[in-house]
Amino acid sequence: MDMKRRWGPLVLGFAMVTAPAGVVAQSESDAPAEPVTLGFVTKFPVDFFFTLENAAKAWDEAHPEAEVLFAQGQSATDDAGQIAAIEDLVAQGVQGLAVTLTSPAVIPALDKAIAAGVPVVLMDNDLPDWTGKSSVVATDNLQGGLLAGEWLAGQLQPGDKLAILEGVPGVPALEARVDGMLQGLGDLASEVEIVKRLPTACAQDQGQTATEDILTGDPDVTAIYAACGPPAVGAATSIANAGIAPEDIILVGFDALPDEVALIVAGSEDASVAQYPAKIGELGIDTLLKVVQGDTVEPFVDTGTALVTAENASEFGGS
Repeated sequence: MDMKRRWGPLVLGFAMVTAPAGVVAQSESDAPAEPVTLGFVTKFPVDFFFTLENAAKAWDEAHPEAEVLFAQGQSATDDAGQIAAIEDLVAQGVQGLAVTLTSPAVIPALDKAIAAGVPVVLMDNDLPDWTGKSSVVATDNLQGGLLAGEWLAGQLQPGDKLAILEGVPGVPALEARVDGMLQGLGDLASEVEIVKRLPTACAQDQGQTATEDILTGDPDVTAIYAACGPPAVGAATSIANAGIAPEDIILVGFDALPDEVALIVAGSEDASVAQYPAKIGELGIDTLLKVVQGDTVEPFVDTGTALVTAENASEFGGS
């Protein structure tokens, strides 16, 4: 049984029911308040967003003062699906929205929500130039990219070749991961050759195809950096299919998904930047409730990053 269900009053014919002697009837003002209804929208069905969503569901179960309605898109570029989900949740009467955006194309739908009196908290991805948000709960993606770049700087030499598997063009969070990596390379950034920068839509199959393209054009590429976890997994498959030994190429990802951590333990991926999706989900919905209740919140809630390598993979689920 859903312990959050609120049942309406029971009407017994047309008779007036009075309280027994000595019992004080409960007034309407003493009745439990109806829960605040919140909307929670994630990008698409992969481990990262399942973890994020499950954390919000656990928060929901622990907070009877709120009821959360969930929706999810079909892919990292499913703008239409996300717009439809936002519009549907607003039509259902949610009092606030927590959203992991697919792209800036969703802004008009968010503007309509704001105009309808529904505040918005962004999760995972920021829109730096959009002023309608109440808060951003996310990884500091630039900092995460810096971690990857600083690690790579310790592995690369001048003249080495580096290829980049980008995420979705125009998404600030994903672009920050690449910008941060290049900054983290420091002086070496001008001394290594960037042979290719290919978009992947953060999809495993596109990461595999893009890596095949990279290895065909530059079979002696030294390192590949993936701005999302699924393309890194796809890259590992392409590297294996090409008969390249893991020790002959450096592969660094971003997300430290369970499949990535397994690859790191196996030696097929060298490192990945870990995010904390459970923290994003829990703090995202908690921040939204505070906004709806009129509390003051921080404009940016940093949920942290860490670099996962073979040395610490066991701390992230690796065995």
